[in-house]
Amino acid sequence: MESTIRTILVTGGCGFIGSNFIHKLLKRENNNIQIINLDALTYAAKEENLQEFIGDKFYKFYHGRIEDEEFVEKICKAHDVEGIINFAAESHVDRSIEDFKPFLITNVTGTLSLLNVAKKLKLKKFVQVSTDEVYGSLELNSNDKFTENSQILPNSPYSAAKAAADGFVRSFYHTYGVPTVITRCSNNYGPRQFPEKLIPLMILNALDDAKLPVYGDGLNVRDWIHVDDHCHAVWLAYERGVNGEVYNIGSNNEIDNITIVKKLLMILDKSDNLIEYVDDRLGHDRRYAIDSSKAESELGWRPKISFENGLRSTVEWYLANKN
Repeated sequence: MESTIRTILVTGGCGFIGSNFIHKLLKRENNNIQIINLDALTYAAKEENLQEFIGDKFYKFYHGRIEDEEFVEKICKAHDVEGIINFAAESHVDRSIEDFKPFLITNVTGTLSLLNVAKKLKLKKFVQVSTDEVYGSLELNSNDKFTENSQILPNSPYSAAKAAADGFVRSFYHTYGVPTVITRCSNNYGPRQFPEKLIPLMILNALDDAKLPVYGDGLNVRDWIHVDDHCHAVWLAYERGVNGEVYNIGSNNEIDNITIVKKLLMILDKSDNLIEYVDDRLGHDRRYAIDSSKAESELGWRPKISFENGLRSTVEWYLANKN
């Protein structure tokens, strides 16, 4: 007997994490998931990230903004959408420092529009894809890690906007009973990432023998996770996540920026002389580290991709897709 098709609205599906999520979901065996992708196609999103699915009966793309609540509701009704997974966001800290307004509009107002549609249509699930940056910064040489109960202390306009959005997601669960789940992930890397972020920027600059700009002393630490592992966690949060809960997603892989840059130069057989230290970012968080034990125990999730293998495969992807 043919299984029932389930339809999910994925917002921001043409961006880095969203497009990798759609690839992962649509390529599963015995798939009964239809993806409706709503994306504004801003600078960091590319429709060609999902070129192979154009015409696929399990994939439909709409060009539009998540702040357009009427349009979102129309799409959900037209396709009998059962739930929403919200990847749509302005996400670059440097850009938020220069101009916070797009971050307020997309990350806060847009999330509220989606939540209101989920409330009106009584959708089965709403997953908010958030960030560990809402927790602020940890001491460089401490053993502390962010848990779901860590205090929310955002230090950039970007993280403040995500924290505000998370607050509204929580409020819609507690006030209106909207079945929400929040995931907060550490730094992602992998294919299809826009080259303003550390790893793709360094790869592409090195390939052109251009300088590799490293903020400050290069010792800022992040917990790096391959985007495929993150996408798997998001799907499990949709399927198994307890309504009203937050799940931290990380791979227990803390590495400072300068070490990553040197690893990339080694893989590409380029000289360390390309490294150029530049003035530090304003309000640059020193260290992030994630405790993922709740996601592991409640969702049955584990990261599978080692950093060494993931980094090499990422370099190979950019080599194969360099324009």
